[in-house]
Amino acid sequence: MNRADLDKEPRQVAAMFDEVAPRYDRTNTILSMGNDRRWRRHAVRALQLVPGQRVLDVAAGTAVSTKALAATGAWAVATDFSVGMLAAARTGTTLPRVAGDAMRLPFADESFDAVTISFGLRNVADPAAALREFARVVRPGGQLLVCEFSRPRPTPIRWGYGWYLRTVLPMLARRVSSNPEAYTYLQETIDAWPDQPSLARMIARSGWTEVVWKNMTFGVVALHHAVRRPTES
Repeated sequence: MNRADLDKEPRQVAAMFDEVAPRYDRTNTILSMGNDRRWRRHAVRALQLVPGQRVLDVAAGTAVSTKALAATGAWAVATDFSVGMLAAARTGTTLPRVAGDAMRLPFADESFDAVTISFGLRNVADPAAALREFARVVRPGGQLLVCEFSRPRPTPIRWGYGWYLRTVLPMLARRVSSNPEAYTYLQETIDAWPDQPSLARMIARSGWTEVVWKNMTFGVVALHHAVRRPTES
């Protein structure tokens, strides 16, 4: 079975996600103990979308997050570099799904009012380049929402979370995932990912302003929200 490494070569990562696609949503719900649904609700709520706005959901996977965004009345587009994930979207969805790399999005400048990426920025070879690309396709004053695994703050929670990632998660993945080795990659990328302030600084250097974050589940996951900087006259 395919497992990407921390170089995050796009074709390798996409192939890995193609393999986990058939059981992806079920596996995520089990491994997160059902928290994935709550995190998704908070992410959608943070954007405060209104009907008619255009939102791009990057690394959308099976478009579950895109469906939640569209439920606000916004026009939501799912994009992912894993064609297998997009193909695994629930039968009957009419949401637009477009294959695309987060670092080279197939959309015109200022096409969207908002862009969101949930648990996907960590898998991009160059996250800063992706953040700049997000800024390109969002209008000035538009929004960015990054939902990503992060660093728990309380020391006991951090220790317990580390133990879960190293021992419990691989065991559960072997039982429920179509590619258990992909979840070793998951643990490695979480360990290597920057903490909340470091990610905020990366976002601020990449064309965004008013960067704030909110911890969820004691900082296991963080929501980073930002606004597209006005164009210079």
